Amino acid sequence: MSFTSAESRWADVRLAAAGRAISVCGDLLAATTLALVLQEAGHGGFAVSGLLVAASLPITLLAAPAGRLVDRADSRTLLVVVGLAQAAVCLALAFVTQPVLIVALVALLSCGLAVTQPTLSALLPGMVRSADLARASGLVQTAGLVGMLIAPALAGVLVGQMGARVPLLLDAASYLALVAVGLLIRTRRGNKPAPQVDDVTFRLRADRELMVMTVAVAAVVAGVNAINVFEVFFIRETLGASTTVYGFVMASWAVGMLIGGLGFARVPRRLISVRMVLVLLTGSCLAVVAAATASAAGWLIPLWIVGGIANGALNVCTTVTIASRVPAEAHGRAFSVYGAAVQGAGLFGLIVAGPLAEQFEPRVLVAGAGAMGLLAALACVPLVRREPPVTPPTGHRGEILDNVAG
Repeated sequence: MSFTSAESRWADVRLAAAGRAISVCGDLLAATTLALVLQEAGHGGFAVSGLLVAASLPITLLAAPAGRLVDRADSRTLLVVVGLAQAAVCLALAFVTQPVLIVALVALLSCGLAVTQPTLSALLPGMVRSADLARASGLVQTAGLVGMLIAPALAGVLVGQMGARVPLLLDAASYLALVAVGLLIRTRRGNKPAPQVDDVTFRLRADRELMVMTVAVAAVVAGVNAINVFEVFFIRETLGASTTVYGFVMASWAVGMLIGGLGFARVPRRLISVRMVLVLLTGSCLAVVAAATASAAGWLIPLWIVGGIANGALNVCTTVTIASRVPAEAHGRAFSVYGAAVQGAGLFGLIVAGPLAEQFEPRVLVAGAGAMGLLAALACVPLVRREPPVTPPTGHRGEILDNVAG
């Protein structure tokens, strides 16, 4: 691990949070806009499905090379160069109408995310002291959720009032904002010769607890993403809810994540561990299983808030756990591998959800997805050691402060 030995650089944390909010808002703004463009042009579910796959698959496939790049290259250079490339791609998207070209350009954008996401994640431990990492992670996660809440509504308004080009141009501007963030953040990492970086190897399977955590989170994410498909049928058809109630239910999980991210930031560092991750996964899945028994859609709102609180706390907990157990020189690879596993699991959940929704009742599917996640979390409990984790070697410890500019 590599935390600053000086005071935490909260100005950098706020810049990272702003970059996260702008980036997430821009990405969802583009995704929602492009889905509406394809639907309004008369293209079917295959085109929309291709769009979703293009937005997720490169992050999974490029995890290994992207992680090595993040650990070797200067973080500021990566954020600036990749951000400019993404802005150019998004600018092209604003003027393209062919579905195949749209999907191809979205895949290029996703290739950029495979680099920028672990770059920002790996920078965070270098901005703050170990005791402040949970709070800093909570702020960044919360900023991302704010962007997530704003984007869909903003896309709907802009597409309805001004057409698709304006939101896509705004997305291009969001990548330029990420470039500005990269230039302003003082904390830096990377820019080391390849042999020095390779001296610190990273293998996920070498740390049993990290491996258990990744598998458990991925299994639950697969189920949660499948529920994103099931719940529209469960809420609207099985429970007979109006579109207004459906909107409130959909927003309630994100509200819970906001609460969980901010609240968990104040949890003592000693309580954050892989076992805590399993506890939070269990809580999230229990909320889903309970939701499957609901007789009215209104009951889903408090249950989804509870599940979201566990989800928000989980995001903070996994960030702190990875940063604490992995040497600083391998943070890029660690966050890339973890992100790819979770992203791939989510993609798998979306793929299998469609056929299942055609074959089974929505209530059964929601209950099944929650139960499968719950069983996965509980099955991992015996695999986690009870002794406290051993602090990993940091490799070239004398070079830690070289990651900080200024």
